[in-house]
Amino acid sequence: MQYNKDFVAPETACTDKNCPYHGSLRVHGARFEGIITSAKSPKTVTVTWTRTRRMQKYDRFIKEKTKVLAHNPECINAKLGDKVVIYETRPISRWKHFVVVRKE
Repeated sequence: MQYNKDFVAPETACTDKNCPYHGSLRVHGARFEGIITSAKSPKTVTVTWTRTRRMQKYDRFIKEKTKVLAHNPECINAKLGDKVVIYETRPISRWKHFVVVRKE
């Protein structure tokens, strides 16, 4: 476990094996902040964030949206519309490669 301001263990405990605090899941790589746009699946949330990119040909800036699936442990239990911090991890399923670390 990294000693970082993002990694403050939640007060509630869980029995999820894919929890970065109470399970055996290790985080590494990229860190992103985004907003939860869907929380329909159990233990899975869709996190979306926007960024701006410059198009050199037209000398303009465009907004691009990124959408990824992330694992939502029981102890964090983020809901629709929450702003969250996610970290990259090993593949949890076919599409999930991120885990929610904390709510803001």
